[in-house]
Amino acid sequence: MTQGSSQPLHRVVVIVDENSNPFELGCATEVFGLRRPELGPDRLYDFRLCAPEPGTLMRDGFFTLSGVAPLAAAEEADTLIVPNRPDTEVPRRPAVLAAVRRAHARGARLIGFCSGAFTLAEAGVLDGRRATAHWQWADEFRARFPAVHLESDVLFVDDGDVLTSAGSAAALDLGLHVVRRDHGAEVANAVSRRLVFAAHRDGGQRQFVERPVPEPRDESLGPLVAWAQERLDTPLKVADLAVRAAVSQATLHRRFRAQLGTTPLAWLTAERLALACRLIERGESRLEVVARRSGLGTAANLRALMRRETGLTPSAYRARFGPGAGRAG
Repeated sequence: MTQGSSQPLHRVVVIVDENSNPFELGCATEVFGLRRPELGPDRLYDFRLCAPEPGTLMRDGFFTLSGVAPLAAAEEADTLIVPNRPDTEVPRRPAVLAAVRRAHARGARLIGFCSGAFTLAEAGVLDGRRATAHWQWADEFRARFPAVHLESDVLFVDDGDVLTSAGSAAALDLGLHVVRRDHGAEVANAVSRRLVFAAHRDGGQRQFVERPVPEPRDESLGPLVAWAQERLDTPLKVADLAVRAAVSQATLHRRFRAQLGTTPLAWLTAERLALACRLIERGESRLEVVARRSGLGTAANLRALMRRETGLTPSAYRARFGPGAGRAG
C-alpha cells in the first residue's frame, strides 16, 4: 500500500503449531512483519501469528510460544502461511487442516515453507499441482502424496495461489519473491538489502549447492558478479564473463552452479530483467529504452521475458508498480 492509500493492507497470517520450526517463523516475521522506515511509514503487510492453543511448544522443545492470536485469525488471512514441522510423519491437527481448506476455498493465497508442503498436501489443496519441499523428504512426500507434482531440486515453486519452498534459507527466497510479486522489484530489493540477502534467486535454482562457502578465495564469484552488474547495459556474454574471470566457460559454468545454483546465462538474464523492472518502476515508459539500458536488446524480448517471469506485460507491470500506482493491497 502506498503512503496515504485508503486501501486495507494485505493481511498475512502464520499458523504456528506444535513442533513448528522457529527459523521459518523468523523468516516470515522478518519479511512480512517488520516496518521498513526506508520505504515510508506504512507497513507492507498486516502481519500476525496465530496458534491452535494458548501455548505452543516449538521444535524440539526449545521454547514455548504464547501471546499470539487464536486460530480463528486464520479466517481473516489474505495470505496464510501454514505450519512446518520436522516430524512430517505426525498428522496435522484437524482444526489446522480445516482452517487451511477454508482459506483456500475463499481464495486466500497459501504458502508452505519447507515441510509446510506436507500440511498443504494433507489438507488436500496440492492435488494435481506443483510443489516443492526440502530434498531430504522428497521420497517420503512422493510416497504419501502421489497426486502432487513434487519438484524436489528447486528453491521454490509459485503455482499461483499456492506457493511452496525448500528448506531453511529458501523461505527467504520465496518471501522476497512474494514481496516482489506484490510490491515490485524496487521494494523487494530494499527488503533484501535490509536482510543482507541475495536480492533475486529465482525458484528454478537448485536446492543443493555443492560449495556454499567457496574456497580458495580467488574462486569466489563476488567480484565478477559486481563487475557484471555495473555493465548490464552492454552486450555482455558468458564468454565475456569467462574472460574477465580468467577461466574457461566450462569452469565458469561449474562455479556458477556450485556457488549460485544457476548458470551464467540464466543469472545474467535474471539480473537484466530485474533492472528492467526497476527502470519501469522509476518511470521509464519507452520499452526500447528499457530494453537497451537493461541489456535485453529489443522491446519484443523484454515483453516475452516479463510475461514469462512476472506474468505481466510491461504496460500491466507499469500500471501496478510504476510511479503513482498503488501497491498490492
